Amino acid sequence: MADEHGADVLIVSLGSTQGLRTADDELAAALRRAGASVAIAQAQAPPQVRTLMLTDLAWARAARRAHDRTLAALSGAPRATVYSSTTAALLWRTPGAIRFDAAAAGNRRGRHGLWQRPLERLRLTQAPLLLPWSEGALAEAAPRADAAARAIVLPVAVEPSGADGDRERDITAITYAANPRKKGLDVVLAAWRRALAARPRPDAQLLVAGVPAERVRAAGIGLEREPGVRLVGELPPAQYRSLLRRSRLFLSAARREDYGIAQLEALADGCMLLTTPSPGPYAALSIARALDPRLVDLDLATALCAALDDPLPGYRARALELLAPFRPDAVDRVVAERLLPRLLA
Repeated sequence: MADEHGADVLIVSLGSTQGLRTADDELAAALRRAGASVAIAQAQAPPQVRTLMLTDLAWARAARRAHDRTLAALSGAPRATVYSSTTAALLWRTPGAIRFDAAAAGNRRGRHGLWQRPLERLRLTQAPLLLPWSEGALAEAAPRADAAARAIVLPVAVEPSGADGDRERDITAITYAANPRKKGLDVVLAAWRRALAARPRPDAQLLVAGVPAERVRAAGIGLEREPGVRLVGELPPAQYRSLLRRSRLFLSAARREDYGIAQLEALADGCMLLTTPSPGPYAALSIARALDPRLVDLDLATALCAALDDPLPGYRARALELLAPFRPDAVDRVVAERLLPRLLA
């Protein structure tokens, strides 16, 4: 399709987390399967700064530099641009579609988003197309009625990562704690401790993934004396997903959940999802409630005991059914039939 253009679609990728990078790669692949040519402008991680306001400014500048650098390398202007996250769009050179899991309106409250929120509202108004990952993200970011007419809900595709999902599960539980405080690692550990105190399980083990030891210590969380807890750190995606296929339970106690890719991946790989009812556009929360409402509870220790002592039969099969809108073939249909025609119109 590209003719005199350098690409049909340019994706300005913030890529500040593994989840965002995965989402951008999958979107690019889906667009290519639909017949479009795609270029990715990958922002380079800026130096760490002390506040969220400065962090967002640094990443917004990095996104603009990536856009300019990639545009200069293309043989012509792209037919459409997709900014991956509202932060990537804050300092844009030209309007484009905005894809986002959550907005500063929800996750940059108070002083943390003093400059981001008003500029974000402007960008969301100017964008010709909004691509929220979930209905909840759209409602939180752009509550005005006219936003729905410019929006296509486009989830991040998830699917089982291997054919051994029915193997014997030799790991009791796993949690993903890339940001230990935000992900509520302290809450997960307290629930684990209480559940084992109520009923000792000598062979029970909880794996903590996605975070190095120094970041856990910096968050003021000690793992050394936690019963049956093992830190596995940051892992390549394939290795992490292999642990999901071996785990019975996935524990989550996020203080806010902007989407929850880790929880959706856990469900796809056969884990039972135990979670607190975290605020935010948490896509997996309604699925978890539909599968087993006992496992969605502020008292995660009680949920843990229920899951271990009295698991509902058929949980994994029903989880795959409820994940149907998130499967790659469903997302590909949205991209080919709705997104690409709108982008190139």
